[in-house]
Amino acid sequence: MEIILHIGAHRTATTTFQAYLRDNRAALAGLGVAAWEPHVTRKGLLSGVMPVAGAAAADEQMRRARARIGRGIETLAAQGMRQLLVSDENMIGTPRHNRRRGALYPDIGGRMQRFSEAFGHGVGRVVLSIRPQDEFWSSVLIYSVMRGHRVPGAAELAALARAGHGWREPITVLARALPGVEIRVLPHHPYAGRPDLRLARMIAQPLHEAPMLPPVTDVEPLNASAELPRLRRLASARGRKPARLPGGEGRWSPFDLAQLCRLREIYSRDIAWLRAGADGLATLIEEEGPCRAGTNPAAGSLTRGHADDIEERRLA
Repeated sequence: MEIILHIGAHRTATTTFQAYLRDNRAALAGLGVAAWEPHVTRKGLLSGVMPVAGAAAADEQMRRARARIGRGIETLAAQGMRQLLVSDENMIGTPRHNRRRGALYPDIGGRMQRFSEAFGHGVGRVVLSIRPQDEFWSSVLIYSVMRGHRVPGAAELAALARAGHGWREPITVLARALPGVEIRVLPHHPYAGRPDLRLARMIAQPLHEAPMLPPVTDVEPLNASAELPRLRRLASARGRKPARLPGGEGRWSPFDLAQLCRLREIYSRDIAWLRAGADGLATLIEEEGPCRAGTNPAAGSLTRGHADDIEERRLA
């Protein structure tokens, strides 16, 4: 049975996608696809993969986790499942840890090595969704304030923009931690409201077969970022400093123009690197399909003429 890990990132409509998996569990099983999402993974299934202080020794915790996961996989295989998709963004860390460290999943390598071991090194594909850094950090900061954490000050915002962390670094670390495992990278926006299309890309289902997947009806974004009026109320209720938040309506954009430009430039470089082949480490899956590096034209093909124009029109 093929094992696929969907590891986030956070704030890329993962909760909405996981609700789609949960709501269509029976239909997916009919296609030979099983899904473990947080309602399954966070009820003890993955406990001990990342050792818990005060419990048994780390090796013993891992042994028990491997046994639980192995039994679950055996049961699914006996039911005729061909693919298992495990979707849990906490496998690579948490937004709170990202914010504390001011980095994008700094422990992704070590964490994913342990999860690979927990699945018996049988993982064949890992899928990561990425989002422009200005949007990602804004969403992380808004969500953390919603959960009762401090409102970021000017120093923290400046540090996030100045650090210049891109997605290239965690993707590279991930590839080195999981040699031989296919890594697919999905940009956030084309798939945010299309969990069916996202699933098709994850399980590598051909485009002409995508209609076999359960259709999407009335997708409601879950865990969406609060707008300013509600955010101010939440910060005040939790004893934080709502005065750090601007007045007015709408969504809060914490970064200034120079910081936004800096963060967007980093994401542009990330996407350019992925589109150029990502040094062979990962494949960018854009809406129209895989985007791989092109090849340089032959030396004699640089001169264009009337015949080239005719041939292009014919092909079009």
